[in-house]
Amino acid sequence: MELNPYDEMLAGDGVARVHYRRYDDWLRSQPADRLAQKRAEADALFHRVGITFAVYGQEEGAERLIPFDIVPRVLPHEEWSRLESGLGQRTRALNAFLHDIYHEQHILKAGVIPAEQVLCNAQYRPEMQGLDVPGGIYAHIAGIDIVRDDAGEFRVLEDNLRVPSGVSYMLENRKMMMRLFPELFSGHRIAPIDHYPDVLLENLRSVAPTGVADPTVVLLTAGAHNSAYFEHAFLAQQMGIELVEGQDMFVRDEAVYMRTTRGPQRVDVIYRRIDDDYLDPLVFRPDSMLGVPGLLTAYRAGRVTIANAIGTGVADDKSVYPYVPEMIRFYLGQEPIIGNVKTWMLRRPEDLAYVLAHLAELVVKEVHGAGGYGMLIGPASTAAELAAFRARIIADPDRYIAQPTLALSTCPTFAARQLSPRHIDLRPFVLSGRDVSIVPGGLTRVALRAGSLVVNSSQGGGTKDTWVLESPC
Repeated sequence: MELNPYDEMLAGDGVARVHYRRYDDWLRSQPADRLAQKRAEADALFHRVGITFAVYGQEEGAERLIPFDIVPRVLPHEEWSRLESGLGQRTRALNAFLHDIYHEQHILKAGVIPAEQVLCNAQYRPEMQGLDVPGGIYAHIAGIDIVRDDAGEFRVLEDNLRVPSGVSYMLENRKMMMRLFPELFSGHRIAPIDHYPDVLLENLRSVAPTGVADPTVVLLTAGAHNSAYFEHAFLAQQMGIELVEGQDMFVRDEAVYMRTTRGPQRVDVIYRRIDDDYLDPLVFRPDSMLGVPGLLTAYRAGRVTIANAIGTGVADDKSVYPYVPEMIRFYLGQEPIIGNVKTWMLRRPEDLAYVLAHLAELVVKEVHGAGGYGMLIGPASTAAELAAFRARIIADPDRYIAQPTLALSTCPTFAARQLSPRHIDLRPFVLSGRDVSIVPGGLTRVALRAGSLVVNSSQGGGTKDTWVLESPC
């Protein structure tokens, strides 16, 4: 199956697109040796700072450096404006959906989404039923994965609403590019992103429980062995808030406190970076040592805000994803600004029949999967792999969705001492509080292996700096 990806930098005639021309002129003037030296310098600096992630299941338990590419992904102002509008629209609809399914369930009663798709979903939390959260906001931080198809149109690939990660790499990538190539930032009008921690903190403070004038915000981590611990520590430090583990907090009289050297201190907002199952051992997993006993009691009493809210996972489950355009129409009365990728739901007999007949052409994903695991990329699979996955689908079709093998857009990438096209996606971060705000850009992930469509860091992907030009070229 031949893919014809959209090239982010070069038009069909090989000439740089208008918004890339100034950078293209600069790039053509750079000797390959200088670029190789700068890339090695970036690797050394990232190692020194400790910008790593852990890979679960690795016998050696080693932490890895996420490879960084020195060629940025550039978005013109007008494209970003459309993306920004579409991301805000989608996040508002997702928050409305979450409020609805934990309250009146209008969308289920209207038959827009089959009730069993939501109420029987493993990520649906009955404990949240009837619980009013501050401002009606459930997904305070959303990471929406965007791809561009071969026609150049942006599409949403998936929504990440539980504990979306990667923003620290977005920030560090920008700092690295400014350090390595300061001349580029004097020659381009690039929208800044370094204020993200301030915007995040203000967003979290804005959803504190009613009556709290000066809220105390903490970041809850599972600890140093978590794969994203660098990001947890980084964001806490940047926001000037305490990084805590479950054992550092306790509940008394339906309020949450953290232990300090000066005695207990009331906690008003918890930016949690651990999954629902581990938050409160009295309600969820009794064997969990990561959470805070009694936390849900304080939450239900309205004495603490948890961001993101418990139960948001049902809205980013891949079996619910196909219905998001209908959510936008139902709650907002608008047409989606950014469309979904075409998706087959294998619980439907007609979709299952189609997918089994075209398995070698499609991408099949587990509805609860993440990180690039539990998926099949048909065109890149052997006959044996296809046969094995076919058997898994037939055994439990409800567990899977399928999508076309997208020709993810490409961007020049400095690989093996030369520039080569590599497939990319984009994860912008949408913050919802009193307002919806989006720092211009996001995390561009790149599939570093030639021909690979998997951009996840756990699967060998890397990252790029993302530039949004402040005004049209």
